[in-house]
Amino acid sequence: MVIAESKPVSEILEMIKGYKKVLVVGCKGCVTVCNAGGQKEVEILSSELRIARQVSGNEVEIKEYTCERQCDPEYIEPLDELVKDVDAVVSIACSVGPQYIVARYPYLPVYPGLNTVSIGGALEHGVWREFCQACGNCAIHLFGGLCPIARCAKQLLNGPCGGSSGGKCEVGKGQIDCVWHLIYERLKNLNQLHIMEELRLYKDWSTSRDGGPRTTIREELRK
Repeated sequence: MVIAESKPVSEILEMIKGYKKVLVVGCKGCVTVCNAGGQKEVEILSSELRIARQVSGNEVEIKEYTCERQCDPEYIEPLDELVKDVDAVVSIACSVGPQYIVARYPYLPVYPGLNTVSIGGALEHGVWREFCQACGNCAIHLFGGLCPIARCAKQLLNGPCGGSSGGKCEVGKGQIDCVWHLIYERLKNLNQLHIMEELRLYKDWSTSRDGGPRTTIREELRK
């Protein structure tokens, strides 16, 4: 899932300081799962903004809405009525959300309420870690099901660097597992260490960000 975290309220207050009517929009997708942008967070942020503005003597009227998703145009449509009399929108979705709102309402200032951090999963309640960098050509089957691009600080694809020691990465003061140590142990347990001996062509990064913004097309799903 996409992992995001809240911007400081002070930063959001600075964004909307000149506006009297603001719409705060959440998302029921990934950011709800990581407790950053769901309906609860919309309510909390809206209250914080109201209180802060009231204390400063510059009150603000805030509307609230939480979309099913902000990354699909059809789920932005319910905002049509809500935006008619607001001065600005604060989107607490991943960075795709505010960009979709901008596309639908080009006349409105739209501000991000979250910082999009990574693509990953939960380690425990309240802790998430990056596991994927969306390079567009997944090859984790060659690495025991683990991704060295996302999980190696140097994105090494040909084994560990000289900074690996005791199964730990030199980055993070010994708190981060060396993914190449994990890859080796995983392949060893599967009796597949021969995979590490096979020569391969260098990675084709054209599926990543080298060609600019990527577009994925499924012809069978198009109308």
